[in-house]
Amino acid sequence: MHSITLEQLRATASAGGVKGVTLKGQGGGFFIEIATRSGQNAVLAKARSIVPRRFGNPASALIVLRDVGIAVAQVDATNWNPDQKDMTRSRPNRAEAMRDAHEAAAYNQWLAGEIQASIDDPRPSIPHNEVMAEMAADMVTLSKKKRE
Repeated sequence: MHSITLEQLRATASAGGVKGVTLKGQGGGFFIEIATRSGQNAVLAKARSIVPRRFGNPASALIVLRDVGIAVAQVDATNWNPDQKDMTRSRPNRAEAMRDAHEAAAYNQWLAGEIQASIDDPRPSIPHNEVMAEMAADMVTLSKKKRE
């Protein structure tokens, strides 16, 4: 059995070369086995590698298959043992990291919009010295009001 990368699987699937797909359980994970029309079975490998791509959760494998355009798959859980799942690879803070990344992306998008709006503003620019003088005058006025 040979291995194919995700890009190769995508090309094979779009060309109609995939006969069937099986999620094969082994130990605590799943591998994707592909039956091709050429008669050669293959296993999905990691990018730029021949090492089989292992999924700890079959739902993750199904998402990958759906994104490739494969909507039907068989599951063979004969050799699957959930007690053997590799917990050292678990990422419990991943949801928090993704939430932070989404917040940062939203902020960057907002900031880019503000910058573009400023660039597109037709009003003439105010020189730095004038802005600083006006701010200094405002600060003096505010400090006088506080003392009253």
